[in-house]
Amino acid sequence: MDVIGRFQPRRLLGKRVVQICFRFLSASVGTENMERPRISETRTPSTSVGVQRRSKSKSYRQSYHSLGAASRLGLTPGFTARRLNTKRRAPKRHSIAEKVSPDHLALLLKTEWQLSYVTPLYHFRHTQLKSYARQLSAFIAAEKEQGLAVEVEGLQSGFRASFSAVRGMAATDDDPETVFVQILSKPPFAKKDEPQKSVWSGWLSCVNGNAEYLSSLPEEFTCLPLFGSSGSEALTAAVKSWFKQTFDCCFGPLEISHTSLQWLVALWTNCHAESNIQHLKMIWSLPSAPPLQVTYTVSPGDAWELWSSVRKSPAGEEASEEASSIDIEEVTGLMKGLSSHFYRHFRLDLSAGSLSQVATALGSAKHGGKIKMSNSRYVITTLTLLTECALLKMPI
Repeated sequence: MDVIGRFQPRRLLGKRVVQICFRFLSASVGTENMERPRISETRTPSTSVGVQRRSKSKSYRQSYHSLGAASRLGLTPGFTARRLNTKRRAPKRHSIAEKVSPDHLALLLKTEWQLSYVTPLYHFRHTQLKSYARQLSAFIAAEKEQGLAVEVEGLQSGFRASFSAVRGMAATDDDPETVFVQILSKPPFAKKDEPQKSVWSGWLSCVNGNAEYLSSLPEEFTCLPLFGSSGSEALTAAVKSWFKQTFDCCFGPLEISHTSLQWLVALWTNCHAESNIQHLKMIWSLPSAPPLQVTYTVSPGDAWELWSSVRKSPAGEEASEEASSIDIEEVTGLMKGLSSHFYRHFRLDLSAGSLSQVATALGSAKHGGKIKMSNSRYVITTLTLLTECALLKMPI
């Protein structure tokens, strides 16, 4: 099979960077004779650090700090041997633009968010958001008085917090409403009538959360396990500190594992028939000395053709729920096909490394926990996967 490719090796600060751009010329792409990728599995650490709680009740009141990085198979580090789902529904267009306010939607889609997980919030109430805004504003002011670094360059006047519920994001009756948090400020010499500008934004969400886990929580807990933030690290730390003190919870970094990134490749590629993904860009990190980074770009039509060849049954509006679902074997088949074509022409085995970044016109995701959603139709699909990742961090 003929393939057009660009091979551009470069060196950047001791790191080798290879950029590949593929164009498959074959009319159909099969998965026969594909090299089997090597899969490594990491043991779940047996240790974890407990955090003392105020309540005497220990059930669901113990939060832990996660130790180590999540394994490539989606095992939860330090807590449990649960794994990511091996089957999920194919992405469907959810018209949240008709339900979510334009301001919230614009903020959600225009921003790259740094993800964290957060344990269940004790005595959090959606009816008290105005009170929480006043409390957080006072907390940041107190932190500033104590000389802590909560300043933002060019915006050094007082900070004002804003909380708001995002209606229309809940996918099930068990999902709590998503909550947006913003920190507003303005230049010290601004006019009185000049509006304040947002200097920090964040949200807490739960989309298609595990019903069994959510129903098992005591009534005084609200589970919003997925936390996204955008802004200075100082303000992020201040907001997290206030949440910890007020709702007796814990935060931890939420990396997007190799397996989760593969799921996003498949889920977003599956959307191409309805919404042009424009490109499929992947960045792989390969173990070598010095480290090798490979940027692998595939045209949308070829990515869709390969995906169609590994699908067990075509997805469509008339297809049954079982027929339109995607399982891990199909995801593996897609990645195996991409890796095999790459190996056949460049003799580099991508399966020896790890996927560190994925990008299409629908969004982008990075292993370090950064996510950007660019199409409102598939926000629910993306947040469903990320909610699952965050819930795997929860204590059992």
